[in-house]
Amino acid sequence: MKKTLWILLFIPFLLDAQGGMWIPLHLEKQNEKDMKSLGLKIKADDIYAISQPSLKDAICQFDGGCTGEMISPEGLLLTNHHCGFDAIQQLSTLEHNYLEDGYWAKNRNEELPADGVTALFITRMEDVTALAMQGVSESMAERDRQALVDKNLAQIKANTKKEKWEDIQVRPFYNGNQYYLFVTQTFKDVRFVGAPPSSIGKFGADTDNWVWPRHTGDFSMFRVYADKDNRPAAYSKDNKPFQPKKFLAISLDGVEEGDFTMVYGFPGRTDEYLTEAAVRQTGEVLDPAKVAIRDRALKIMDGFLRKDPAVKIDYIAKYSTIANGWKKWLGEMQGLQKFGAYDKKRDYETEFTRRVALNTDFRYKYTNLLPRLRQLYQDIEPYALTRDYYFEACIRNSEILGLAAGMRGWIETFDKNGADFFAGKKPEMAAKLDDFYTGYHPEVDEAVFAGLMELYARNVRAEWGGAFVRTMAEQHNGYPGLANHIFKNSVLAEKGKMNALLQEKPETIAKTLQNDPAFTFWKTLNDAYQEHIQPKLQELQPQINLLQRQYMAAQMEVFREKRFFPDANSTLRLTYGKVDDYSPRDAVEYEEHTYLEGVMEKYIPGDYEFDVPKKLIELWKSKNYGQYADANGRMPVGFIGTNHTTGGNSGSPALDAYGNLVGLNFDRVWEGTMSDLNYDPAICRNIMVDIRYVLFIMDKFGEAGYLTREMKLVKGKKKRKKGKDK
Repeated sequence: MKKTLWILLFIPFLLDAQGGMWIPLHLEKQNEKDMKSLGLKIKADDIYAISQPSLKDAICQFDGGCTGEMISPEGLLLTNHHCGFDAIQQLSTLEHNYLEDGYWAKNRNEELPADGVTALFITRMEDVTALAMQGVSESMAERDRQALVDKNLAQIKANTKKEKWEDIQVRPFYNGNQYYLFVTQTFKDVRFVGAPPSSIGKFGADTDNWVWPRHTGDFSMFRVYADKDNRPAAYSKDNKPFQPKKFLAISLDGVEEGDFTMVYGFPGRTDEYLTEAAVRQTGEVLDPAKVAIRDRALKIMDGFLRKDPAVKIDYIAKYSTIANGWKKWLGEMQGLQKFGAYDKKRDYETEFTRRVALNTDFRYKYTNLLPRLRQLYQDIEPYALTRDYYFEACIRNSEILGLAAGMRGWIETFDKNGADFFAGKKPEMAAKLDDFYTGYHPEVDEAVFAGLMELYARNVRAEWGGAFVRTMAEQHNGYPGLANHIFKNSVLAEKGKMNALLQEKPETIAKTLQNDPAFTFWKTLNDAYQEHIQPKLQELQPQINLLQRQYMAAQMEVFREKRFFPDANSTLRLTYGKVDDYSPRDAVEYEEHTYLEGVMEKYIPGDYEFDVPKKLIELWKSKNYGQYADANGRMPVGFIGTNHTTGGNSGSPALDAYGNLVGLNFDRVWEGTMSDLNYDPAICRNIMVDIRYVLFIMDKFGEAGYLTREMKLVKGKKKRKKGKDK
C-alpha cells in the first residue's frame, strides 16, 4: 500500500516527456528516446551536429531577442512580424508606411537595409563545466568562488580556437552549477524583404495577444548578406546573399492533432526551479503591482492612439511592448493560482525535505536550505516591490523620467570631469536625444506621468519616495497639475528647447539640466531608491542567488530519477511536444487549429485591431488559396501545441517529425503564461502561425510568389493518425 502511494505521489514529478528547454548537444542521450515515442522520425544528429549540416545551422538569434530561420539557400530569413516590427517602423514614413500597408521587395535591389539588425548563428557548443570549476571548493567564500570562476572562464575563452570572424560566449546553466561555451558568428548586413500589413501581421493586436483562438499572420521576411567569402561583414552593396549550411524544407501537408512538433530557438528566461515562496511572491505581490502600473499607462495611451493617426504610428510599438508584459503577468498570476502551482511547489518541497531527512549526507548539506530561502524571500519582499514600482513608474513607462535617468551620467560629468570632458560627450548625447525625440509626443507622456505618479504616491512608503510625490502633487493642485508644471518648464519635454540649449556653453547646459524640474524630480526619487532600496537588494539578492544555486544542485542530487533541463538563458534550445487542443475551464474546449473563416468572423471595418484588407476578403470569398489550402479546402491560419516556449522563442520554427517547417512560433495561450515558472502540459500551449498561411499571404495576397522559387516545398510525408475524430 505504501509503495503504491509513493509511486502515485511521484507521477507529477516524473512525467516530463513533454516540457523543458533542452540543450541540443545532449539530445541523443537525454531526449531522443522520448522524442521518438512522441513521433520523431529523424535522428538527434539531424537536429544538432557539428561534423555535418544539421537543423541548428538554419536557426539564428534575430536582432538579439527573437529567433529566425533560414528558409532558402540564398539567406532568406523568416521571423515574426513583431520581431521585425522595430526595423519595419524605422523604415516607415507617413508616405511609405510599411507597417500600415505592408511591403514586398520585387527584386534584390528593393530589399531595404535594416540598420542595426543582426543574425547570430551557433557554430558549435561545448560543456566546459570542469574547466570553469577548476580549483573551486564548497568551502570558498562566494566572492572568492566567483572570482576564480571568472578567471577560469577568461582562460577558457583565450584557449578556445576560433576563426577571426567568430565570437565566443560562455554562459552559466543550472543557476551557475554548469557552464557551456558557444562559438558564434554574427551577420550585420540584414535587409528587409517583406511583411504583410499590420492588419494581418498584428491582426487582433492587443486584444488577442496571449489568447487563443488566434488569427494573426505574425511573420516578416529578411535576407542575410555576407561578404564574398560567405562570412559576416558590415553592410556593403558588394555583399552577396548568405549561403547557410542548412535551410529548412517547408511542408505543405500541415499537422494534425496528436502530431509531433518541436520548436528550435533562443528562449529568453525561465525560472522553473524556484521555491514556493519565490513563486508565490511573484504571483501574489510583484505581478499585481506591475499589472496595475501598466494598466494605467495603457488606458491613457490608448485614448491618444485612437484619436490621432500620427500618434498611433509613433506609439504603437511602445504600446505593444507595454501591453505584452502587462497581459503576460496578468495571465501568469491567475494561472499560478488556478492550476495549483503553489500546491505543487509545496508538495515537491515536502518530498525534498523528507528525502533529505532520510539521508545522512543530505541532512548535513541541505536541511536548512528551504527555511533560509523562505526567510530571505520574506525579508526582500518590500524592497523588491518598491523596486518594481520604481522601475515601472519612473523608468520604463514614463518617457521623460526615463530620459532624465539616462542623462544623469552625462550631466554629472561636468562637476566630476570638467567642461571640456562634458563638451566632448555632447555629440554622443545629441544623437541619443535625436533618437528619443523621434516619434515623441509630450502630451501623451504628460498624461501617463500624472497617472503613474498617483499610483506611486499611493503605494510606495512615505520615507521611500511616496511622501515626496504626494507633497509635490498637493503643491500643484493634484497630479495633472504636477505633470503640467514639470512638462511646461522642463527642457527635456520639448525637442526645440533641448536643441537650443545644446547650442549654449557647457556651463549653461550643465546648470540648466541640473536644475531642470523633470531631472530634479527623478533625482529625488532615485536618491530615495538608492538610499533605502538598493542597499537592501544588494545585501539580500546575492544571498538568495547563492542558496538558489545550492538548491538547484540539491534538487539534481536528491531527485536522481528526474531529468532536469536548464532554465532558459537566451541560448539555443529545443523543446518538443505535440499538436493538442485544451480546456481552460469548465465546459470550454478549444480546438487546435484556426482558419481564415475565423478572421472574417472577427472582422470589424475600420477597427485598428480587427480591420481586414479588402484584398484578403476577396481572396477568402473566391477561395483562391492555391496550393496552400488543407485537404478540406480551408485556409489554415494557426495551431497550438504543447511545446514549452517563452520570450525569445518568438520567430522560432515549428518543425514536424521530419524536421520540415510547418509553422512559426509567436505566442502562448493566456491560461498557460505561467509556464515560465510552472510548465503544465495539460494547459500550457504555444501558438504558431501555420506556414501555409505565411505562404498564402506572401504569394496570393502580397504577390511575392517569386520568393517560393527559392524555397524547398515538400508534400506527401506519411502521417500518424491520432487524436479524436472530428
